[in-house]
Amino acid sequence: MSEFVLERVLEEISALQSGHFLLASGRHSDRYVEKFELLRRPKLVEAACAELIRRLPWRDIDIVAGPTTGGILLAYEVARQLGALAAYAERAEAGAAQRVFRRGTTFSEGARVLVVDDILTTGGSVRETLAALQGYPVVVLGVAMLVDRSTAPVELGVPLIALARLEIASWDAAECPLCRERLPLVKPGTSAPERAAS
Repeated sequence: MSEFVLERVLEEISALQSGHFLLASGRHSDRYVEKFELLRRPKLVEAACAELIRRLPWRDIDIVAGPTTGGILLAYEVARQLGALAAYAERAEAGAAQRVFRRGTTFSEGARVLVVDDILTTGGSVRETLAALQGYPVVVLGVAMLVDRSTAPVELGVPLIALARLEIASWDAAECPLCRERLPLVKPGTSAPERAAS
C-alpha cells in the first residue's frame, strides 16, 4: 500500500475549502476542513486510522474514547483496528460544555485510554472528553487527532499526536477581517450563510 498522506487525500476529495466559516469553537476562518468529506468514505477512514495508529508511541491501549460527533467514528475505527473497546463522550445536555459517558459505558481500574478526535482548533471537545475521564480510575495515555489546525499551542495536559498539521488562520469574531469585508459567514453543516458581524 502506498504511503497515506492526509493532506493530499483532503485535497483530492475537496475537503479543504475556502470562504468565510464559523467554526465550532466560535472562531472565524477563511479555510475549513470539511471532515465529513473524509468520514463518509469508510475505506479512507480505515487508512487514515491505520496511519494514525502507526504513529502512536503507545501500545496496550484498552479503550479508545472520542467526543461526538466525528470523534465517535474515529474512536470506533481506531478501537476496531487495535482490538480495543470504544467509548463515546456525549454532551451532558444540549448546549452544555460538559461531556459524559453513557449507555452502560464502564472503565476498569487502570485501563489505558487513548482519546481520538478529528480536528483540533482550540481543543474544547478534547478537554471536555478528558474532563469526563477524570471521574474514572483510568490512565489517559494521550490524544490522537486527524488534523491539528490550531494557530497557537494547545495545552491538554497529555501528549498530542496529529496525523496532519495545517496552518490555517482563525480569528475571534470581533477581529475577523472577513466580517469587516462583509463576506457571508457560513456555518458548516448548514446550507444557509449566517449574518456576518458588523
